[in-house]
Amino acid sequence: MAELNLEAKLKLRLKQEKIQLWNEPYSNQLQQPGERHLQELAERYAPLLGLPAAEVCGALEAIRVQAVNRGKGNKTFRETNVATLELLLPRDSKKDPKTKNHLETKLDVQAQELVDRIGEQFGLKYIKLILNGKTLCVDQRLDHQGVKNHSKVMVLKVSDAELKQQLSDEEEKKKNNNESLQRTHKGFQILSERDGSEDTTPFLEIADQRGNPLKIPHQEKKALILAMGFHEKGRALMKKKQFDNALCHLLQADQQFSKCGSALLGSVDNFAVLQLDIVWCYRALEALSCLEDGRSRLQRAEDCFLQCYGERQQRLLMIKGNTGREEVLFLRLYLLQSLLSYIEGNDAQARHQLSKVESLYSRLCLDSEKMSQLMTLGFSEREARLGLRACQGDLQEAAIHISNQRQEREELRQRERQRRSSRMELLSSLTELGFSRRDAARALQQADGDVDRAYGILLDWSQVSNNNSEGGAGVEEVMQQEVQQLLYLGFERGVSAAALRLTGGDVQSATQLLLDNQGVLSPELLSMSPPSTSSSSTSPSSDGPSTSSTSSTSTSTEDSELVKEVLEDLSVHEEDYLDLTLEEENELITTMKTYLRRHTH
Repeated sequence: MAELNLEAKLKLRLKQEKIQLWNEPYSNQLQQPGERHLQELAERYAPLLGLPAAEVCGALEAIRVQAVNRGKGNKTFRETNVATLELLLPRDSKKDPKTKNHLETKLDVQAQELVDRIGEQFGLKYIKLILNGKTLCVDQRLDHQGVKNHSKVMVLKVSDAELKQQLSDEEEKKKNNNESLQRTHKGFQILSERDGSEDTTPFLEIADQRGNPLKIPHQEKKALILAMGFHEKGRALMKKKQFDNALCHLLQADQQFSKCGSALLGSVDNFAVLQLDIVWCYRALEALSCLEDGRSRLQRAEDCFLQCYGERQQRLLMIKGNTGREEVLFLRLYLLQSLLSYIEGNDAQARHQLSKVESLYSRLCLDSEKMSQLMTLGFSEREARLGLRACQGDLQEAAIHISNQRQEREELRQRERQRRSSRMELLSSLTELGFSRRDAARALQQADGDVDRAYGILLDWSQVSNNNSEGGAGVEEVMQQEVQQLLYLGFERGVSAAALRLTGGDVQSATQLLLDNQGVLSPELLSMSPPSTSSSSTSPSSDGPSTSSTSSTSTSTEDSELVKEVLEDLSVHEEDYLDLTLEEENELITTMKTYLRRHTH
């Protein structure tokens, strides 16, 4: 980091003085260093930076070499269209941490070719490439994915086990190129499509901070569940210090969050926490030359916290009653901002942010004796830590706070049990009328729990489905429009749908049938078969958000295993993301203080 800091400061001074190290007198015609002139420049800059002249001279030479190589790369690119890429290799693959690794390539080739060459040259078997926080698709061209001359490409290792099995579906292959990602994606996809129609299978709901379910459009809900699932898996891997694999999952979460509306992202802090976690992984992987992406992610996190919590966290205070637990997020935000400012050569800003970090750390670093006393009372370590932070270290208040939290969680579980029980009763009342649990659940969801409205919707679906010979998406929507036309003419919903069923979906014929029968269809008419237009049959909810049921026991078992696997990564505690021991943060604070002390003069 110190090298990056020094180079950033020197580049700024060179730019201000319009000094070009790649030209004479600092580089001769053979592009060899003009050692005397570089030494003179170093001796002039050294007192200003408070560093030895030899160290400054070494940094100037490194900048000069970079500039010369960049010039050569530009010339090569102009003449041959061969680009030079800087590779950010895994730490254990670098022969010399201070040496930058480059690779020349055409940009009109697929990323797979680059993957193969990097693997061969650096002895890496399974890797994925990251550009500006996005995974490069191996079956797409480099230039189509934003790769340019001098782009910095991050190389992440992926374990052998994670690449053993590829999903057969081509779309899934593009999105996920390792088994871990695929299984996470598939498991949470199954969960995102469950609607609670089965009492014995787990399903997920999106709730606010008080545990109340949120009404979210299906596609956004599905994307949000996938995003949060990938995020949870990534966080679980971070705890195991598997930062390469964690980053892959976090970037997938980021991709899913992009499918959610801005209003939704602005109302939850999950998106902001994800941005922090991604940059924290960059730090752990020593990929801090991903500076531009890291800076923009931290800005998004700060903006999102501001929107969610309020300018002075007043919204958070109103919802939760205190702000102590969330302060760990701001500590990590300011710490990462300090780190990036230092790498950019802005020591003053780095010190300013670090002072905010130290102030927060002194408040959030807990008394071990108080922790022990709370744990003696039967509280868990997590409860003790979160409770003390919520109550600014007050032992008595923390004990009361934790007890209240336990009671609130139990009340929430009771409400959830009652809600589920009520839902099951409504489902049963509809299934007794002959509808499938799956369709009944979808209808209840669409009717916001109104059983009468749900019955009307189910009647429409079941009658309309008999006329559907296409089996494609959008049928229900079209038939609903035809039902609406008959409703507009004054006929009731049930008989309108029945008339459409009997007339093959023809509005004019259905209208005439209803007029001929004064808007009432006899049991004899209702029992008649509709006109057949095709030998194929479709299910009533073929266009709905469902996972197809299957008679295959093996598929069902596989789904159950996937769901069980991904649920294991979900934290049982809703505030797990706030439960930071601050050990890693303390290490980075110490490192930052050491680096900044070095430049105090």
